[in-house]
Amino acid sequence: MRLATLLQGKSLILHEVDSLCDAGLSHQIGSAWFEPDHWRRQGKVVGEAPGRGSSLFLDAGNAQWVLRPYRRGGLIARLSASRYLWTGLEKTRAFRELRLTAELFERGLPVPRPVAASVTRHGLTYEAALITVRIPGARALADRLLEGSADSALLRQVGETVRRFHEAGLDHVDLNARNLLVDDQDQVWLIDLDRCRLRRPGKWQESNLGRLERSVKKFTAPSLMQMIHQGYYNNGGN
Repeated sequence: MRLATLLQGKSLILHEVDSLCDAGLSHQIGSAWFEPDHWRRQGKVVGEAPGRGSSLFLDAGNAQWVLRPYRRGGLIARLSASRYLWTGLEKTRAFRELRLTAELFERGLPVPRPVAASVTRHGLTYEAALITVRIPGARALADRLLEGSADSALLRQVGETVRRFHEAGLDHVDLNARNLLVDDQDQVWLIDLDRCRLRRPGKWQESNLGRLERSVKKFTAPSLMQMIHQGYYNNGGN
């Protein structure tokens, strides 16, 4: 996977060269790609995901992409919903997430293929956005739980998938039933790696599972978490 950085106007863009070539769009990359209105004017917005950042699904020709602006939550969002403190380019949330996603993708783990990240500096602050390839037919695990279509085999696979990421050292700080996707072949994927990092084994693994359990309980019977635990612990855990 080849990552390259370029300056486009006031924005610095980190992009995955091959994914752009595959889409036939490498010569068109620019800061406008990270502006929702750019895609709306072209009639290329084909859907929208729920969430704080209002991610958009885009028609990119040979594939669909997901454009996700970075947005703050909580009380601090009242001061600024989209700006973050500048501490260096490689420390920006967008660059860190794209590089982490690329590394996990290259390891063969089920994450979306990264496309590009953009960072626009405004003095002591910056704004950012991320583009990844949309997983065909994927739906949030939360939706499958709500409709009662998540059977025991799928839930065990969820546990096995989480275990694979933990064995790779991924601490997913927001592991929940909306950040786990299930495609039309019942393969499980993990998304939204913002603020996540690679770590040595530790208590954070149980913390991840606890967060997932609290999330699952919001959408289904608490007992179903047992199936996820089976998949997780029967796949090499203690």
